[in-house]
Amino acid sequence: MTNKQEKVVVVGAGLMGTGIAHAFASSGYATLLVDTSAESLVRAKGNIEKILTDGVKLGKVSEESAQASLTNLTTRDDLGEAARGAHWLVETVSEQLQVKMAVVKQAAPLLATDAIIATNTSALSVTEIAASVPEFAERVVGMHFFNPVHKMKLVELVRGIATSDETVVRARALCEAINKTSIVVNESPGLTTSRMSALLGNEAMWMLQEGTATAEDIDTALRLGFNHPMGPLELGDLTGWDTRLSVLRYLHQTLGDKFRPCPLIIKMVAAGRLGRKTGHGVYRYEDGKRVPQSGLKASVL
Repeated sequence: MTNKQEKVVVVGAGLMGTGIAHAFASSGYATLLVDTSAESLVRAKGNIEKILTDGVKLGKVSEESAQASLTNLTTRDDLGEAARGAHWLVETVSEQLQVKMAVVKQAAPLLATDAIIATNTSALSVTEIAASVPEFAERVVGMHFFNPVHKMKLVELVRGIATSDETVVRARALCEAINKTSIVVNESPGLTTSRMSALLGNEAMWMLQEGTATAEDIDTALRLGFNHPMGPLELGDLTGWDTRLSVLRYLHQTLGDKFRPCPLIIKMVAAGRLGRKTGHGVYRYEDGKRVPQSGLKASVL
């Protein structure tokens, strides 16, 4: 069991950080969402309010619960202030090892003495991140959430070489407390889901580049042929092709040539066509909604 009086700090107010903060706040935890960007914090809080408002309209959340969730949520731009005395730290900053290590290193000495440090990495080494705080390494665990967090039930818990059994038990209990189902993975590049998703998305981009089929038809094949809720190109647009490219490059380096990034992904990232967040990826978007197109081929990207 976990104590919902414990303070949870979520670092990074991007798409994933917003969802994770919502999950904790709506489950009754005092939640501090931290980011150095005031604009990101305002946007994150607005997005959480929208999720709650939509939930009320659909009858999935009561007005009282929605208000309580917002009361549980606080935003901060100072990690040092937020981390002091916290029982849980969940970092979900950019997928760069040095950035994640810097956050953990700054926060760890300020946390409660038995605090758990979780990293929401989809591919990076939990062991390496933990090595930046050797005195706390046994309490560092990977806690990989999925997007959109308020709809996706799975959390991958990743054991680094130093992660203790107690840390895993406590992390599993926390997942249960926020209505998530956890699996435990021994550290390996790409874990389970990221490794398979990266390979599938990369292959879909190779097919698009080669003109095997249109983007829409590739996505339709996976949705209807394999009962996936979203096609691999749609998912790449949602995740962000910059994030997908970063993961692929890491997997290519650690696991070999089968993860070599498709050149079309590299071109798209260089052009700023990152997906929904920029309004243009494989598909185009306006106000977060996809603009209908037909005959999509690599040449029109």
